[in-house]
This record gives sequence, C-alpha cells and structure tokens, in this order.
Amino acid sequence: MTIRKPQMILIDVDGTLVDSVPDLAWCVDEMMKTIGRAPWGEERVRDWVGNGVERLVRRALSGSLYGEPSDQEFERAYPLFLELYAENASKRSCLYPGVREGLDYLKSQGYRLGCVTNKAAQFTLPLLRDLGVHDDFGIVVSGDTLPVKKPDPGPLLHAAKHFGVAPEDALMIGDSVSDVKAARAAGFQIVCMSYGYNHGEDIRNHDPDLVIDSMVELQQLL
Repeated sequence: MTIRKPQMILIDVDGTLVDSVPDLAWCVDEMMKTIGRAPWGEERVRDWVGNGVERLVRRALSGSLYGEPSDQEFERAYPLFLELYAENASKRSCLYPGVREGLDYLKSQGYRLGCVTNKAAQFTLPLLRDLGVHDDFGIVVSGDTLPVKKPDPGPLLHAAKHFGVAPEDALMIGDSVSDVKAARAAGFQIVCMSYGYNHGEDIRNHDPDLVIDSMVELQQLL
C-alpha cells in the first residue's frame, strides 16, 4: 500500500508519540491501594489504555475492558486518580524511539502538523510540553476540546478545517482501532504504529493503510 503525499498530518499521543503507560499504571495502582484494593501492575494496565482516563478507571475498578464498576465505587476512585495523574502525567512517560527524528523530518518538509488525542487537555498540554513536542504542532485537539472524541471523526475534521485542508489530503498517524475508525469516517488516510496500545490486539486486524515500526520510516514513506 502506498500513501499519497498529504498536506496535513495529525498524530495521536498515547501509544503513538508517547509511552504513557508507566505513569498511568502507577496512578491506577496508587488509586487501587488507596481504596483498599490490590494493584494491577503495568502489564495489565497496558491493555486498558486508549479511551481516556475515565474509561481506564472504570476498567481498573471492574478488572475488564468492558466492565462497569458501581457508581459509588467510581465516584470515590475517579477523583483520586485525577489528583494523582495531575501530578504524574509525565514523570515516567517518554517519547517512543524515532518520534523526535520523525517530527523533525516532517517539519523540515513543511507538513502542517496537528495532535489529536482522547486525553483531556489538562493532562495533554503539560505532557507534550514536558516531553518537548508541544511546539511542533499547529493545533492540539484534546479529548475535551469538542463534545465528541475519537472514534468520532469530529476531532480530525476540526483540525482539517483549522488548517484549511481537505480530508482526502490528510493523514492520521495512530495506534488503535479508535484511530482507524476516526480516520476512515473522516476520509483520511491512516498509518498505525506497530507498538501502540490496541488493547493487546494486533492493529493489522483493523486494516489501516499501513503499519510501521518507527516514525523514522516516514522519510521513506512520504
């Protein structure tokens, strides 16, 4: 599959730019301990990341991807998690290998770059700043920027409108089924990273246009 040269490239955060699981897992485990429950550990939490922190907390409390805790338990635990994560959004997280080089290449070629994530702005913006990539993006669309988030195409179309780019001239880079669905619905091309957080499932099963192992590969691709 070849990728048509886009005018704009939107990039997801968790599992694409940033390995944020170390911080998220630490916060989940501290939350669990605070409410008198056993911690899960990083490997288990890794399969639950990717749909925003509210969904992550519900998964941690219920112990499953689609489970729902009681309202009472959620209302007790969620504020604890938010407090922990506000202080720990970037202490253990890091850019994936090849991300800095990939962004530098895209900027050198004059691509308009945006960031589209389901993570709330209060966590997204400090994380991007702390890891030194915030200023690479002409727009950051967070999970609470609009009334909808991925897999709804709204955030992608919002960014395209911001740059004045038609969907067919746009590329999304992500790592999950949510990114693929959003891109398809928006009429974007979609490239996925092989290393991301797709709930433990191979992203190739969801037929993105291409799967790559490092953002360095964008130099050959584009």
